[in-house]
Amino acid sequence: MSEVPELTILMPCLNEAETIGRCIAKARAFLMRSRVSGEILVADNGSTDGSQRVAEANGARVVDIHEPGYGSALIGGIRAARGTYVIMGDSDDSYDFATLDPFVEKLRQGYQLVMGNRFQGGIHPGAMPMLHRYLGNPVLSALGRIFFHAPCGDFHCGLRGIHRGAMLALDLQAPGMEFASEMVVKATIKSLKIAEVPTSLSPDGRSRPPHLRSWRDGWRHLRFLLLFCPRWLFLYPGLALFVTGLLGMVWLLSGPRPLGGVVFDINTLFYASLSVVVGYQAVLFWVFAKIHGVREAIVPPDPWFNVVVGIFRLEVGLIGGALLFLIGLALAVYALSSWGIGHFGPLSPTEAMRLVIPSGTAVLLGSQTVSSAFFMSVLEIRATRVGEVDPRQRSAEAA
Repeated sequence: MSEVPELTILMPCLNEAETIGRCIAKARAFLMRSRVSGEILVADNGSTDGSQRVAEANGARVVDIHEPGYGSALIGGIRAARGTYVIMGDSDDSYDFATLDPFVEKLRQGYQLVMGNRFQGGIHPGAMPMLHRYLGNPVLSALGRIFFHAPCGDFHCGLRGIHRGAMLALDLQAPGMEFASEMVVKATIKSLKIAEVPTSLSPDGRSRPPHLRSWRDGWRHLRFLLLFCPRWLFLYPGLALFVTGLLGMVWLLSGPRPLGGVVFDINTLFYASLSVVVGYQAVLFWVFAKIHGVREAIVPPDPWFNVVVGIFRLEVGLIGGALLFLIGLALAVYALSSWGIGHFGPLSPTEAMRLVIPSGTAVLLGSQTVSSAFFMSVLEIRATRVGEVDPRQRSAEAA
């Protein structure tokens, strides 16, 4: 082992006494055969079956990670690693640590994240549940490519190589299994060089059930992908609802509309209005999430978005909201005057609601616009962080 190793082979561990020894033996065999200067590091997450003693007896360095979770173990292990590069893999003997050559080769070529792809390298019989193989992994990986344009076909492969410094700069936080998605998403957002190499997956070598819980952990991955992509969470569904509802309202304002033997009237008009309001609110949530995400460097900045937000400042929002509110109020006055012409007698619901529904919709949109304009201004308030130089001070120093 070198004082400053080129490579750290990192294995998260939680009660893996049955298999950790075999994994370490394979990793040591790789280091000896390839003559890579390296260390084997086990990030133990509170094992109670003697995994730590087995790991140390087989020549690995063990660090204790007290915060529970797969992600916590790997984050702690990456921080404790001494190598320039880190190759991480599960310690259940499902990945072959003796054949890490493609990962090292790509890392030496300058790639900062090297993902294994089990679908390209081969999944042995019984190694992956059918639900994961044909639904979970393909769907979540496809969403990751659609949402973030990540060049990975297997988002959740547990065998992957990283440049330690580049990965520490990403400030990874996820404590659970969604850490696997966080690494790929943040690496893509930050434009790290990403490569993919085939790797095989063997059946789990343990006699106990795996830590992974399919539906719980699948939901946590999906939730993470959505939270990091407000376009798909808020913008696209919101636009679809808003446009559909607006077209429906325009179509029904003049009177009932027969279509295929069905007559659409004020009930449909009401739900079209509801669609407009919900869709508008979703788009506003996208704006809020985008501003916050760019501020916290968790979503990439868009120059066009900055231009649009710069145009629609507080005063513009207040004026636009006030106009919508006045339109709604004018429709309400017109509806009231129409009622007065009839001496405030019984109303025809179909006629009255054709004015009341658009009136209420305009009032709601106006109120949302005004409130959102103020909230956007709140989000733009920024205090100087500890250790950060104030821009005015930086300009004065430069002068």
